[in-house]
Amino acid sequence: MIGAGGWGTALAKVLCGKGNEVTLWCRGEKSYREILEKRENSTYLPGIALPSPLRPTRSLEQAVAGKELLFCVVPSHGMREVMAGAAPHADHQATLVCGAKGIEEGSLMTMGEVLSELLGAPGRNLAFLSGPTFAQEVARELPTAVTIAALTESVAVMIQETLSTQNFRVYTSRDTIGVQMGGVVKNVIAIAAGISDGLGLGYNARAALITRGLAEMTRLAVKMGGDPLTLSGLPGLGDLILTCTGELSRNRTVGKEIARGKKLEAILSGMRMVAEGIRNTRSVYQLAERLGVEMPIVEQMHLVLYGGKKPQEAVRDLMQRSLKAEIE
Repeated sequence: MIGAGGWGTALAKVLCGKGNEVTLWCRGEKSYREILEKRENSTYLPGIALPSPLRPTRSLEQAVAGKELLFCVVPSHGMREVMAGAAPHADHQATLVCGAKGIEEGSLMTMGEVLSELLGAPGRNLAFLSGPTFAQEVARELPTAVTIAALTESVAVMIQETLSTQNFRVYTSRDTIGVQMGGVVKNVIAIAAGISDGLGLGYNARAALITRGLAEMTRLAVKMGGDPLTLSGLPGLGDLILTCTGELSRNRTVGKEIARGKKLEAILSGMRMVAEGIRNTRSVYQLAERLGVEMPIVEQMHLVLYGGKKPQEAVRDLMQRSLKAEIE
């Protein structure tokens, strides 16, 4: 398990619960020592006892060498750096599961494209895990359902069987693009939902944002080769609802703080965990421009986060767009 944030640690705990020994790579000395000596990751999962088969390490070589199944669960902006360090030690026949959600800044590559480039991994060895998950709830063994996507059905089924428990239900998919893109765009829409809630715009507005956000997410994924039905499932609509409404959502929290007039720099300085939507907003906006996909909510969020636009003005401009049919 490459990445000892909340999601990586929670997944490691799930795997240990099924009798597996899991090596968990920690970037920081503090988290490594705490997991090793106290069996807790208090920064990300306070109060959660971690099982003894979970073995922390600070060595990427030790984490990946000789392993048949690798999980990469680092923030998307750190994917290239971390996996470039892991690649020389990884078995090229190993199956790699990506649990990161993002588009690489600059290149605008998906995480799958980044991993394929770094590892020279054929598509059959890559899989993508996504769905409506708060790490705290997964670690507390509350009921959760997710999707694993792989081009090869046997790979998806193998991971499904490896991860599934009575509290963690895994569905399979062949749509690697749709599963990836749902997890990216939902973060941007969640910031918009937080702004809406922070401005007190009501439940009607939040429902409209979720629904029209789903339309934008689907347009982009389909343009990239994804299946629109995927976006109506757990990796799309499911994750979107959770991130736009849940009190544990970091992206929604960012939006609420923006609505209160806080500057982005001040918000980020007060956060210990990454809100992927901040970086995702810029990357998704640029990708939509490159592909010619209309994404008005993403466009307005880009202007608010990076163009100094006031949230109230973004709401006004969204509401006053030219009238059109809902389904075109």
